Amino acid sequence: MTFADRLEELGRAASLPAALALYDALPPLLPEELIGRWKGAEIATGHPFDGLLEPSGWWGKEFRSIDDVDPLLFEHRGRRFAGNPGLMPLGLVARFPRLARSAAGAALFRSLLPLLRTGRPHARLRPVSYRGVTSAAMLYDQLPIVDCFRRVDEDRLLGAMDIRGQAEPYLFTLRRA
Repeated sequence: MTFADRLEELGRAASLPAALALYDALPPLLPEELIGRWKGAEIATGHPFDGLLEPSGWWGKEFRSIDDVDPLLFEHRGRRFAGNPGLMPLGLVARFPRLARSAAGAALFRSLLPLLRTGRPHARLRPVSYRGVTSAAMLYDQLPIVDCFRRVDEDRLLGAMDIRGQAEPYLFTLRRA
């Protein structure tokens, strides 16, 4: 069974141990291999942030160079744009996750999306050792978050968002657009 088969088997929701077992088995990649635009999808594992990004209009990420990264691309009213993660209300989301996941919360966030629009990069890529393997990682400029990536295949990645204060990572996939 290939890594891609194992990822498909996990689907959009999996136990954290099963998802981390796959993550830990995946090979590393170099930061330069991420250059391009990637469509994102969540993997629900029971993390407090499960179900928050996609209803908000999150589309994915764009890596123009190792020092020029848009960590959050949103799609709103048929248009894609980069959002400033430093303006994301992560503290409120952590305190009121049910509200953030509700239809009303998602609608409110989508209505505020234009205020997050940015024209400058808000992250960079570096090799980082995470869970015993050195691989490409995205370091946010304004947040205590590191997205650590492993290769599923040439066009798919599994990401683990390591967030200060959270015991376990938030998991997501990226597919080359």
